Amino acid sequence: MDTLNIVYLVGAVLIFASIMASTLSARLGVPLLLLFLVVGMLAGEEGILGIEFSQYAIANFVGQAALACILLDGGLRTSVKSFRVGLKPAITLATWGVLSTVMILGVFVTWLLDVDWRFGLLLAAIVGSTDAAAVFSLLRNGGVKLNDRVQATLELESGANDPLAILLVTGLIALNVDPAGQTALGFLGLLLQQLSFGLGMGLFFGYFLSRLLPKIHLAEGMYAILILSAGLAVFAATNLLGGSGFLAVFVTGILIGNHKVRSTEHVMRVMDSFAWLSQAVLFVVLGLLVTPSNVLEVWPYSVAIAAFMILVARPIAVYTSVLPFKFKNKEIGFISWVGLRGAVPITLAMLPVIAGVDNAFMLFDIAFGVVVLSLVLQGTTIPFMANLFKVRIPNNKGPKEEHEVWVSDRASITLYEFEVKLGAFAIGRHPRDISTRISPEEIRVFALVRGQQILAINEDTKLKFGDSVWYAMSGDYAGQIADVFNDTTLDRRAIDDFYGDWMLSPSVKLKDVPFFTDRMKSESLEDTLNTKNMWEQTVAEYIKDSLKMAPVAGDTVAINEKWLLVIKEVDDQGRLRTIGLKQLEGPAMA
Repeated sequence: MDTLNIVYLVGAVLIFASIMASTLSARLGVPLLLLFLVVGMLAGEEGILGIEFSQYAIANFVGQAALACILLDGGLRTSVKSFRVGLKPAITLATWGVLSTVMILGVFVTWLLDVDWRFGLLLAAIVGSTDAAAVFSLLRNGGVKLNDRVQATLELESGANDPLAILLVTGLIALNVDPAGQTALGFLGLLLQQLSFGLGMGLFFGYFLSRLLPKIHLAEGMYAILILSAGLAVFAATNLLGGSGFLAVFVTGILIGNHKVRSTEHVMRVMDSFAWLSQAVLFVVLGLLVTPSNVLEVWPYSVAIAAFMILVARPIAVYTSVLPFKFKNKEIGFISWVGLRGAVPITLAMLPVIAGVDNAFMLFDIAFGVVVLSLVLQGTTIPFMANLFKVRIPNNKGPKEEHEVWVSDRASITLYEFEVKLGAFAIGRHPRDISTRISPEEIRVFALVRGQQILAINEDTKLKFGDSVWYAMSGDYAGQIADVFNDTTLDRRAIDDFYGDWMLSPSVKLKDVPFFTDRMKSESLEDTLNTKNMWEQTVAEYIKDSLKMAPVAGDTVAINEKWLLVIKEVDDQGRLRTIGLKQLEGPAMA
């Protein structure tokens, strides 16, 4: 009994310490996942607590379950709208991108370590895929807003590339253990089986669960547990059938998350806690498992492999994968850099140890070192690289809080909280009359909070700095209202610097823009697009013809060396809503 209580105590203290360490993440500028690893290492056999933990099978069990939970949560938060701009390049990155990374990196590892090519490819396959836990965590919680094309591609890639990586590792382990018993045809058949079963199970059970949830009535806290248990069941059943459980649980999450029901909001909140707990437990266990002195012995190899992967293998794989989709060089550069490695490589590195591959412990130690370097180098530099490659767009602050209230099984009203910022346009205006573009009939003031007290609203009520206003609305006005409440001088300057000082309707013709003279219209850019005079095109037509790809907010199109069109808003169907017109001092860069 004492032993059991000690296990409970140590486990709880480690998780508590990990969560408390999260408060240091923003201050230190380091990824939270790295702090979880550090907590585990400090508690390990060469750390403060000196806990000896070498149970690779237990760690693998924890890792598989945690990753399934993280992928389920990632799927729940993945909007199908992202498929419009990110699905095809993400699939290419998750297939050809992984294969090319493994092949290029495998050749380098074989040369560097002077080992058999099978062993070199195995190590390359272990570190060859990006990690969903790391990507979801750092992109969604890093405070950096990327354009939708880059964001969607990175997130979908991280969720979709695990099946191939796991299959490659499994196949290469078998090739190292029993070279004579493996064939290329058998490997290809296994790959198709993994992907088809994984996709099929995910689609079937995702559809089934998305239709089941609206028809059952449970206590609010039970819905998330139901979805989590169902997701783990789909994961395990798919693995038993020979498919990819990780792909299945990710697809299941996508279908459930995009079918909103009255329990959706509560499910998201609870699943967020489950995902964070999974990440904390997973990285703490991995930190416990590793022996730092062993990692330091092979540290030069980890540094060399990480550098080659980040600077050579990943860029080549990304460039060859997304070039057909007309990605800009700056987008390719950023996607190449954000090839974050995390829990997946370390979890995969356990498999050779369990299978008894020669020198498997060296594989594990090198993979661990590569992950640490990836989190430190790539994870801490995402904001800097987003600015360097110019894929960051102004983060227009949305509502402070958002709560969906379901009035029936098919209808809902959303409550939004907005806080009046310093210099906001809303200051001095009545809460019901904050914008001429929004009719007072379209929104309802639910509550006005001032000085932590609910204030009665009358005809003379005027908004002040620091007020919080709750609105009830069914239409899509949250963005417009947020602009009114957050329109500070600082925010406005940043937005104007990015989008330009003038906003254009997509339907306006270029020739009707008053800044463009007759002389400009007669110069060399006439008759460039589909033999049609560009000045007779609408702004939307010109942008779409120039981009030759699905537009997203932040995309730029040059008119000439002085004027630039910048997309500000795109609706769910891909139609342009607002375009900024920006005058440049130097040459325009599209």
